[in-house]
Amino acid sequence: MPSWSTVSRALVAVALVPTLALATPKRGPTPPAKAQAARATPRPSKQYTIDQFVGTTDVFGASFSPDEKRVLFSSNETGIFNVFTVPVTGGKPTQLTRSTTDGTYAVGYFPKDERILFTRDQAGNELSHLYVRTPDGKEQDLTPGDKLRASFLGWSQDASAFYVLGNERDERFMDVYRYDAKTYARTLLFQNDGGYDVGKVSPDEKWLSLEKSRTTSDSDVHLYNVATKELKHLTPHQGTALWRTATFDPASSALYLLTNEGTEFTRVVRYVLASGKVEEVEKADWDVMYTYFSRSGAWRVTGINEHGRTVIRLHDVKAGKPLALPQLPEGDISGVELARSEKRMAFYLNGDRSPSNLYVHDFGTKKTTRLTDTLNPEIDAKDLVDTEVVRFKSFDGMEIPNILYRPHQATAENKVPAIVWAHGGPGDQTYRGYVGFIQYLVNQGYVVLGVNNRGSSGYGKTFFTADDQKHGREPLQDCVEARKYLASLPYVDGSRIGILGASYGGYMVLSALAFHPDAFDVGVDAFGISNWLRTLKDIPPHWESFRQALYQEVGNPETQEEMLRAISPVFHAEKIRKPLLVIQGANDPRVPKEESDEIVQAVRKNKVPVEYLVLPDEGHGFSKKKNEAETSARIRAFLDQHLKREKATAN
Repeated sequence: MPSWSTVSRALVAVALVPTLALATPKRGPTPPAKAQAARATPRPSKQYTIDQFVGTTDVFGASFSPDEKRVLFSSNETGIFNVFTVPVTGGKPTQLTRSTTDGTYAVGYFPKDERILFTRDQAGNELSHLYVRTPDGKEQDLTPGDKLRASFLGWSQDASAFYVLGNERDERFMDVYRYDAKTYARTLLFQNDGGYDVGKVSPDEKWLSLEKSRTTSDSDVHLYNVATKELKHLTPHQGTALWRTATFDPASSALYLLTNEGTEFTRVVRYVLASGKVEEVEKADWDVMYTYFSRSGAWRVTGINEHGRTVIRLHDVKAGKPLALPQLPEGDISGVELARSEKRMAFYLNGDRSPSNLYVHDFGTKKTTRLTDTLNPEIDAKDLVDTEVVRFKSFDGMEIPNILYRPHQATAENKVPAIVWAHGGPGDQTYRGYVGFIQYLVNQGYVVLGVNNRGSSGYGKTFFTADDQKHGREPLQDCVEARKYLASLPYVDGSRIGILGASYGGYMVLSALAFHPDAFDVGVDAFGISNWLRTLKDIPPHWESFRQALYQEVGNPETQEEMLRAISPVFHAEKIRKPLLVIQGANDPRVPKEESDEIVQAVRKNKVPVEYLVLPDEGHGFSKKKNEAETSARIRAFLDQHLKREKATAN
């Protein structure tokens, strides 16, 4: 997704692709931010326009062609996402789809021919359909329907069929269909009357894993027998524990699961289908995010969330030992794809000062080939900044982890304004890595602190559950303490600090201005929740399986109206006295435009500066470069006006 939508996607906990990182040699500990203030004068930084930052291309997704000579991927090179293919030896990518209105995202090649699958929604409404494109360029919607939502689940082991999730029978729940790869004839594999979240189909097509969430931190896994339609509860437990599907092994002998039962962090276990025995497989000092096998099981990939940067482990299953990884610069890998031959893998590398680039690694020759160069050549990466992990103690002594971006030009002699960046969720995390929008703000002279307030993922079960039924209170106080931390830094002007966030992060912005009206000097809210009563009552139908978990996390609008009213900024808008910029997608299905309309109307009654930008062709996040540029420029101009005390014409 584009730089801004990469941020917003992370903030709203919408993961389109798995995120991994190379296990690179560890650097020494990062000096505290205060200590770094005494370092030598930093190199002067050239400032770039937003058009130059938007000139960087965003790419993701990877699928090998049947002969493994090309890789399919998604790119916004044209200004909106389309599907491209590129030779594994390098060369100019070839554009396959040519949408000019709606983002189009690659799913993959058919395993035995040149057809491809891709998804596309309509102006950000999140009602994605699954399409097939034939080599002659013809496109066919495999999941037609006005209110239908569909997604790809996977291929059968012999590649004669593929599985699709769709809600045409009941818009609340996703059923599982089996599509014939030649004729596209489909059969219903599983009718989801129980409101489960679907996990995986076993390679032998005898089993289906299903998940049920009680809360955002407590869930179970069930096993469905396709032949008998029997359902078995695999994970009965006491107390709070997360259980979810990782993968089946290629032999369909075991279901690999992720759980934090009895521990702070998520680990890998396997349920042996024949015996029902549960065996420990893999753990780390941080959360294991996922694990999966190559087609025949030669390799197993595990991703571990280590302090906002995910580390990858690649296992040689037969040898029972780790496989050496290619030597690359430190950074994250995303979209790891193991070829069906198991001879090579495709992946993306993303560093703090380098956007994602597509690579292919050959296991036999050990050669790694970079296939894209996405940073705008007009931008010198040396003018960008590395992230820094910092911590502070909040009001009650709880330690809060953060990701800090410090401009080159910020010194004790040249103090600069700062921004607290509130992530989405609830329950997501601020990650390390390249984010073009944040680098743009930093390049223009703003310190940015991505706060991982209590309730953020990645730091253990206790920390993750510390915000339950406390939204608008303790987690918000962490953001206020983040402002105090910034003000303590010798290169930050403590009288010029704002707060910015999207989705749940936007809620944090509005809450900070309403409930702590003197804490921040300005706020920028992108599609943030202003009225929890409406949001929780009117969640999209296809979120039904998650409704009760969300109620347990935030509050039940039927039984906790008074509490939800107390933490909803729209009912306290008269307290907002600081300048506010609100950004909203007109087609947002999660936080409807009415939420932003009402908060804008209410705050304007206070005679404070309020700006409102509505994007008519976007939803919950931004997918088009033109909107990314307009939004970023508008934010910077607003911040310059109110934090730099100047009339800015941001570019």
